[in-house]
Amino acid sequence: MFMIVPCRMTNQIFPLITILMPIRNEAVFIERGLQVILAQDYPRRRMEILIADGLSTDNTRQIIQDSSLSHPQLNIRILDNPSKIVPTGMNIALQQAKGEIIIRVDGHTVIAPDYVRQCVEALQRTNADNVGGKMNAVGSNPFGKAVALATSTPFGIGGGRFHYSDEEEWVDTVYMGAWPRQVFEKIGLFDEELVRDQDDEFNYRLRAAGGKILLSPAIKSEYMVRGSPSALWRQYYQYGFWKVRVLQKHPRQMSPRQFVPPAFVMALIGSAILALLPVTRPLSPVLPLLYLLANLSASVITSAKKGWKHLSYLPLIFAILHLGYGLGFLVGLVKFADRWSDRRGKVPDWPHEGATV
Repeated sequence: MFMIVPCRMTNQIFPLITILMPIRNEAVFIERGLQVILAQDYPRRRMEILIADGLSTDNTRQIIQDSSLSHPQLNIRILDNPSKIVPTGMNIALQQAKGEIIIRVDGHTVIAPDYVRQCVEALQRTNADNVGGKMNAVGSNPFGKAVALATSTPFGIGGGRFHYSDEEEWVDTVYMGAWPRQVFEKIGLFDEELVRDQDDEFNYRLRAAGGKILLSPAIKSEYMVRGSPSALWRQYYQYGFWKVRVLQKHPRQMSPRQFVPPAFVMALIGSAILALLPVTRPLSPVLPLLYLLANLSASVITSAKKGWKHLSYLPLIFAILHLGYGLGFLVGLVKFADRWSDRRGKVPDWPHEGATV
């Protein structure tokens, strides 16, 4: 948990900040999210909050409206996001944003009291084009707590530095993000086709245009992970599925580690085929057994460091991360088989036309 501290910033020039929140049905988390924004050690008069709501069907909007009435000093506006997905919500909010610096905050995330200030200072100190911090994953139940551990390890996630690095370094992508406004004027907005992976695609375009992305340990937040096997499976299946469109649009964006899960799933399918033939049947269990050994080893090592109570969940969670992403990628290859020549997609220019308020 983060401690709320009094504002220590005086006699400085504060750029106007726009906080963007793309959300849908976040009644459980949104009030806490707004409270930590209220607690920021950054002048409230220099912040606006634009909440792009994907037509929530719970009482998310009522909670936001109540918070706005209770804290009139906060400039909170709700914008309709009829498409209900993150990239359209981001783009709708971006075309309404007045800030010199744009900061994204997700509904499942609790930011530290100095989050806004640290983002601004990192941008100003390094001249980066995007800054973000480590994704500090937390869970609300025993399964979720084990997910938080698994997604903070190289075995679970691979080489995504923002999942586990505690060093300030230049990286390919970061969690959420904070940008100078002119970044969007230069490279356009988010790709509205990508239900998932839109941040990876945007950050690739940013780097291709000469931009720099900084991971800073001073920028702190907590991300609430999925708390059930089915929700975790859907999340990582979608990550793999939509990664195919990123590959088709930007082949150089892909790193070798991102091909490992689909290659693994294909190898498992191959092992099943080998089991059908008497001659090759003895070879069929080799790969599954090797993976089981690696999975159990990673689970034991992680549990030994963080607590043995997680050991009963970790093997299943690691398998969901790898198989969900890998199978989603393979299905995406079939689904988008005729889209290899379509690299433009649906990236709007700045300013974005047709936003609905």
